[in-house]
Amino acid sequence: MPVPLFAVLGNICGYPVNIIRKRNVYFKVSSSTEDHNQSRVKYDSLRVLEWDKLCDSVACFARTSLGRQATKTQLWSLNQTFQESLRLLQETNAAILMHNHGSFNMDLTSVDLAFVESAIKHARRGLPVEANEAMAVLSLLLFVEALQLNLKAAIKEDSDWYKQFMPLSEMITELVVNRPIIKLILQVIDEDGSVKDSASSALKKARDRVRTLERKLHQLMDNLIRNETKEASLLEANNINGRWCIRSGTDELTSFKGLLLSSGSGLGNIIEPLAAVPLNDELQQARALAAKAEADVLLMVTEKIQMDHHEIEKILRSVIQLDMIYARATYSLSFGGTYPNIFLPEDIDGPLAESCRSKDKALQASNPKKEWIFYLPKAYHPLLLQQHRQKLRMAQKDIRTAAAEIRRRKLQGENMAVKGKAEIELSSLEKQVRALEEAPPVPIDFFIAKKTRVLIITGPNTGGKTICLKTVGLAAMMAKSGLHVLSSESAKIPWFDCVFADIGDEQSLSQSLSTFSGHLKQISEIQSQSTSRSLVLLDEVGAGTNPLEGAALGMSLLESFAESGALLTVATTHHGELKTLKYSNDAFENACMEFDEENLKPTYKILWGVPGRSNAINIAERLGVPSIVVDNARELYGAANAEIDEVIIDMETFKQNFQELINESQHYLMRKC
Repeated sequence: MPVPLFAVLGNICGYPVNIIRKRNVYFKVSSSTEDHNQSRVKYDSLRVLEWDKLCDSVACFARTSLGRQATKTQLWSLNQTFQESLRLLQETNAAILMHNHGSFNMDLTSVDLAFVESAIKHARRGLPVEANEAMAVLSLLLFVEALQLNLKAAIKEDSDWYKQFMPLSEMITELVVNRPIIKLILQVIDEDGSVKDSASSALKKARDRVRTLERKLHQLMDNLIRNETKEASLLEANNINGRWCIRSGTDELTSFKGLLLSSGSGLGNIIEPLAAVPLNDELQQARALAAKAEADVLLMVTEKIQMDHHEIEKILRSVIQLDMIYARATYSLSFGGTYPNIFLPEDIDGPLAESCRSKDKALQASNPKKEWIFYLPKAYHPLLLQQHRQKLRMAQKDIRTAAAEIRRRKLQGENMAVKGKAEIELSSLEKQVRALEEAPPVPIDFFIAKKTRVLIITGPNTGGKTICLKTVGLAAMMAKSGLHVLSSESAKIPWFDCVFADIGDEQSLSQSLSTFSGHLKQISEIQSQSTSRSLVLLDEVGAGTNPLEGAALGMSLLESFAESGALLTVATTHHGELKTLKYSNDAFENACMEFDEENLKPTYKILWGVPGRSNAINIAERLGVPSIVVDNARELYGAANAEIDEVIIDMETFKQNFQELINESQHYLMRKC
């Protein structure tokens, strides 16, 4: 027994549509308390990472309403297996190749999939489809037919395209387009969605009769109005409920005989002339015959669709899937994404990992990917990049508007003072655009060695630690969901079964929990639900309580994650004690956010293998705090801590010099090749 379409769309391409949208956040429906707790932690994590906003951003690239909803559902589910994630990435890559080929038109804006869905429902129930629904089915079938012809032409040109476009080439060629349905709809339905007169002899005869009767009635009404003794301008012919009548602008009776349909209150009278009654009766009958003949034509179309509704349903599902795939592809193209290499952690040294490595022997020694379990070079936070582009577009639009206004004022010869003010405004807008162009979002380099289980990132407030966490989490989820990652080159990312995050200062008011207690409860649930394939992101671990207790608790939590917790835990902190974990446990690694002491501002770049150091006293000195206060602070801070900071400074300098030498070596090798 065929599955109803609404049930099919409830499970589009294997993705369950059990998502409720509420306040721009999607929550999965859950039945048991345990499932609810698991879902809450997982989806709270996605919410603080702003995954819902990224889902909306990608869905905007879908061309149909059903495609947009299906895209959001597929992205939000994040329940893919590793093999499903691989297939999603293959689909996205194939769609990009088809787009770049230039022969494939994937613009579905002219196809109303909601009308196709409605047509299938009507056909299944034996109800006549509407003409606009039939035209939607026609548009769908013609779209798929054109897609198949373009694919055949590309394969004929080069047979290797079939393999390169997989799995989309297989999906497209498997669809069966019923030519007789296309031919029938073209014969009986006009481009404007109306049934053609030529669709049947009965329909043509009935419509001809309707037109003849309406012509006679118009002539009759004109004659009656012209022959009326009072002002003809006060009379007009009107169609009232399908019957032609004369409306009088006053309550006075007319000279011709007729049926008074309404009158009174100075609104005038509506009269059906007696001479028009038999013609109106005949017109009603002719219209009824035309409606029946039109319904018979649509019923004929319905029967054709009904006979083939399984294939049309399959085509509809496939086209919705294609719309989703092309949404992912066009998003990746628009923001400059790269194909990520995902792998199961246990396969890191297997064939899949080897396939990620460079084939160029000359560069094999300098290829950094083989050293890392997580390789994310120059990666952008997708929402920050999107916001920057939107601001830049708006500023450029303001410049065009201001320039057009100056040209208008010149043409109208307005005074110089007004003109000068407009030019000043234009100059200010141009400075804003230059400022935006010169200050794009800063990408991060994120490299995690194979042996590392916990990364601790330190740095100043507003230094970019939280953005770094979110960028890593979003990149992992993008790769799992079949999206290209916004990095400078192909990223190497483990396939994570789940991404957990505890970020922000939100309190759990419903449970009367403080900020500290709320974080502890969230981290506790993350620890109980994370697996050896999970990614855990913890922002300011151990914060919100006594610093000594917070540091001790933070150290204990991170050691627990390192021993038996997630595959990878990334934590940010201000607690200096957590930096020491690296020197007693190889599973830990340090990194810090770079700070420009000359300009007293963060650079948003990560320094690897270097613990962060305190900048507060140095900043205070540069900002002009009295020397006696600064000297006293340094004395209270202690000589030992000051020496540690000096060591860290030396390490930072060494790290920067070493990185410069690596970059020079890589450029030299590339020139040699």
